[in-house]
Amino acid sequence: MAGRAVIFSSHTTLPFLSPLHTISSSQSRRTTSLFRQSFRSPLKSASFCTCRALDSRAPIADPFVITTPLYYVNAPPHMGSAYTTIAADAIARFQRLLGKKVIFVTGTDEHGEKIASAAAATSGSKPIEHCDNISQAYKTLWKDLDIAYDKFIRTTDPFHEAIVKEFYARVLANGDIYYADYEGLYCINCEEYKDEKELLENKCCPVHLKPCVSRKEDNYFFALSKYQKPLEEVLKNNPNFVQPSFRLNEVQSWIKSGLKDFSISRASVNWGIPVPTDNKQTIYVWFDALLGYISALSHGEQLPTLQNAVSSGWPASLHLIGKDILRFHAVYWPAMLMSAGLDLPKRVFGHGFLTKDGMKMGKSLGNTLEPKDLVNRFGSDAVRYFFLREVEFGSDGDYSEDRFVNIVNAHLANTLGNLLNRTLGLLKKNCKSTLLVDSSAAAEGSAFRPTVEKLVDKARCHYESLSLSSACEAVQEIGNAGNLYMDERAPWSLFKQGGAASEAAAKDLVMILEAMRIIAVALSPVAPGLSRRIYSQLGFSKDQFDALTWNDTRWGGLKEGQVMAQPNPIFARIENKTEGEEDVTDATTKKPTKAKKCVPPQTKVVAEA
Repeated sequence: MAGRAVIFSSHTTLPFLSPLHTISSSQSRRTTSLFRQSFRSPLKSASFCTCRALDSRAPIADPFVITTPLYYVNAPPHMGSAYTTIAADAIARFQRLLGKKVIFVTGTDEHGEKIASAAAATSGSKPIEHCDNISQAYKTLWKDLDIAYDKFIRTTDPFHEAIVKEFYARVLANGDIYYADYEGLYCINCEEYKDEKELLENKCCPVHLKPCVSRKEDNYFFALSKYQKPLEEVLKNNPNFVQPSFRLNEVQSWIKSGLKDFSISRASVNWGIPVPTDNKQTIYVWFDALLGYISALSHGEQLPTLQNAVSSGWPASLHLIGKDILRFHAVYWPAMLMSAGLDLPKRVFGHGFLTKDGMKMGKSLGNTLEPKDLVNRFGSDAVRYFFLREVEFGSDGDYSEDRFVNIVNAHLANTLGNLLNRTLGLLKKNCKSTLLVDSSAAAEGSAFRPTVEKLVDKARCHYESLSLSSACEAVQEIGNAGNLYMDERAPWSLFKQGGAASEAAAKDLVMILEAMRIIAVALSPVAPGLSRRIYSQLGFSKDQFDALTWNDTRWGGLKEGQVMAQPNPIFARIENKTEGEEDVTDATTKKPTKAKKCVPPQTKVVAEA
């Protein structure tokens, strides 16, 4: 959930506390009894997404709740966290098109030793001031990337702390928290204890290549081992719980190797939520941060309780995470929820890492990829489209600027942008920018309409299965079909012939524009800004665009007499940059954006007169 230090990751990793360190025999399983007598959970285990554990008044239609990780604020957002959030936003937008009530949760994880150290090192500020700055940086980037989230949770929010403490009390009352000595090798940069067998020479952390230090302290532990069999049953009975399927195999392997109890508190970290039963300890970061998925559902006017939060949308429909934090979401989190008597999320999807030019990204290598810079240079639609189209969702993916420019130019500027622009140009010249027939009537007897309908159905299936790259490809095929139809029919020549040929040409233009309208709807989860511009060019208002549903991908939306906007390029082609040229901003304007490297020129189709 919360990120730590691996910048080449999709998002940086949670602090992993290895459960293999020493627990003294004299204190082993000395269960804390405070709260026991006054608070006992009536639920000893949780059902798997079949009922409301805290509130049986399930709504008629459950919301679709999708979450990103809560990103760790030790450093500003990077491309890995941007990628996760872009993907989550595309999925959320598609679900909204289906007419579902969507609750899209994102946010920041703001507690822990590393946050306090980062605040002192960067500006000498207080931890909360540092958190405020980095959290705002995430919000600003999400706005730049056209991210339409519903809830932004910060783990420093007071209502979040109240829910964490209540959750802790539930787990404690269920007998799953105890106090014991803890000793091990600690990586300060990772904020986690390491198992010696995973370390390099001289006890160096394999991630940061720095020696780990020996630490010993008394901590509170969660009895993860108690949930070995229940977790095995969950995965056996719900094979879609962890996706993609090869990630499920990883999780099953972890569980079969034997689960060990793990520490959930720190005595040496002040920047955190105090343990309710011991003000000398703070709750360890991820036992706090994972609860953000639930606390985010709280309404501002409600009391911050588990009851209110859960009844507002839990369980989550989909946790979207990077593969580096899969263990926490697919093993630790379900066990914690079972202990508290809460439903498990319906799906956990672990996607891959991003690389650049085939190499891991890192500051030491000087090859980091800054999402803010990409957006400033190329625009949000280009960034969103490239990463969702070119990275097979679930697998690792690579960014190279040459490929970025080529793909964006070929798909968005040429295939879609040029098709719309030349069609509108012909309509303006020959039909005064007015449709002479309904799109349904225009398509009678033509094979073009069923081709488009099959492709849009294909796109929907891919969206539903989270195959985002394939969904983009299906939509792009509609554009390819439109260009092929335009070239085969050559309406510019038919208009010159006049009479029936001219009427046929007018129908051809209506069909191509109807295909573009359908593309605007089907591509809106991926490139909402581009889709808005397409819809505007077709004579629709912003309110009409905002009211779209997936039903609007059905053929027949354009009507006779509708007036199109004047032709205006919806996406500017990214031009080659020669050495010494300065960068220009934003691919959504008419001004060409210069790529840092020379790229092969793209063929630009020009409409015939």
